[in-house]
Amino acid sequence: MPSRKAAPQIPDSSATECGGETFCCQDSRIGEFAIFGTFTLLCDDIPCPYRCSMQTMKEAVEERKPPKAVPTVSAALKDGSILEMLYDRDARQTRFALWRDGAWTIVEDHAANPMERLVPFSPANTLIRNEIVLLPGAPEEYGTEDQLLADIQRFIHRYVDVSPLYEEIASYYVLFSWVYDGFNELPYLRVRGDYGTGKTRFLLTVGSLCYKPIFASGASTVSPIFRLLETFQGTLVIDECDFRFSDEKAELVKILNNGNVRGFPVLRSDVNTKGEFNPNAYHVFGPKIVATRGDFEDRALESRFLSEDMGSARLRDDIPINLPSGYKAEALILRNKLLLFRFRNLNRRLPLPSLVDKSLEPRLNQIFVPLLSIIDDSNAQDRLRDAARQCQRELVSERGQSTEAQVLEVIQELLALSDTRLSVKEITDRFTDLHSEEYKHTITAKWIGYVVRKRLHLKTSKSHGSYIIQDSERSKLDILFARYGLADAPEAEGTAESSAA
Repeated sequence: MPSRKAAPQIPDSSATECGGETFCCQDSRIGEFAIFGTFTLLCDDIPCPYRCSMQTMKEAVEERKPPKAVPTVSAALKDGSILEMLYDRDARQTRFALWRDGAWTIVEDHAANPMERLVPFSPANTLIRNEIVLLPGAPEEYGTEDQLLADIQRFIHRYVDVSPLYEEIASYYVLFSWVYDGFNELPYLRVRGDYGTGKTRFLLTVGSLCYKPIFASGASTVSPIFRLLETFQGTLVIDECDFRFSDEKAELVKILNNGNVRGFPVLRSDVNTKGEFNPNAYHVFGPKIVATRGDFEDRALESRFLSEDMGSARLRDDIPINLPSGYKAEALILRNKLLLFRFRNLNRRLPLPSLVDKSLEPRLNQIFVPLLSIIDDSNAQDRLRDAARQCQRELVSERGQSTEAQVLEVIQELLALSDTRLSVKEITDRFTDLHSEEYKHTITAKWIGYVVRKRLHLKTSKSHGSYIIQDSERSKLDILFARYGLADAPEAEGTAESSAA
């Protein structure tokens, strides 16, 4: 006869004896298996759900696969903890810094759940080893945020020659990059100028301080950038002029157009091992620092940048021509301090609606409010607001030189002479009188009608054989007059116009 053991008494149980060795799941010998939920009933006539077979449970545990190792760079965990990968270049080692309950510890890996174990990327990874992606070494105390900001600004000032305002903007942008994932919109930084004006130095200096910078300058193709952004979700640092072909620039424009607002991934078709094309969504949202020789043709894309023109003045005498040997160590110390800043401030710095300036266009508010939201210094906020208003003036001035502005100027003039409904023919005749010599093609009512309907988005209707601008469009005209610098901006302009362009 097989040996038997009486089962422990469980309330409301009608358990009976049966063949084989049985135990309750509360037995100390099998408690270690309880978390896996592998219990099975020994036989149908034992209704207690806690009655288990030791042999059955042992077999189940032996068959259970170990947790899957998931290579991870960063993770914001459900319990509020934050996990960030570290890289020790001297020791050739990657680990994690785990932030939990207001303190950080160094861990080799982290059990996310019974099925997955988060592990850092290998230190042999070429992207990490060759410093294509820069990581902190370990969190370091930074004192107050004002002290941290001053350290960042001194570092930038030591190696880069830009205007004082842009130096301050770049310093705040570095701070912003470490908490950007708490925002839904963000601006880009851009330096513009010919070769030899310091653009690359700016990219290296400011980029080396940003959150998980991805240096794509000099890349022969743009395709890997999609995977880098998806994997590391850091700050893209890129020299647009290094892309040699028009299709590569078009791909870059996709990244820049979709990357400043959360929730707009780029869809691409990738080839699998069977030669099949499968669509994949790549998330490209995140901070970006770009250097270009000129402007982008897409005006909507241009409006996403906080820009500085390089080479307009003689280089400061104290700027080193070559970066010193201690440059990388200085940048690493600042990244370490910025990591602790991230731990303490992620999801605490949020966009503040009170910072919206109604006198600015929606797009400008969209790119300036996130940056203003991390600034505590009211004087610094005022300087950044002044920069936003200067951007507004430049946009209005540039629009004022366009065909759309010329058509609006004619409409404004005709409305001042007579408050009657305007026809496209009247606008065409007056436009021809004023601007016929500026255009090589013939000015026709059909072309003016296209400008009115498709570029200015004014509705027209046919009346007595002529197309007229509908009376309902008068309020829209007031906004357009202000947008193109032909009148003062209405106070509520910021809410009347869509920010999507």
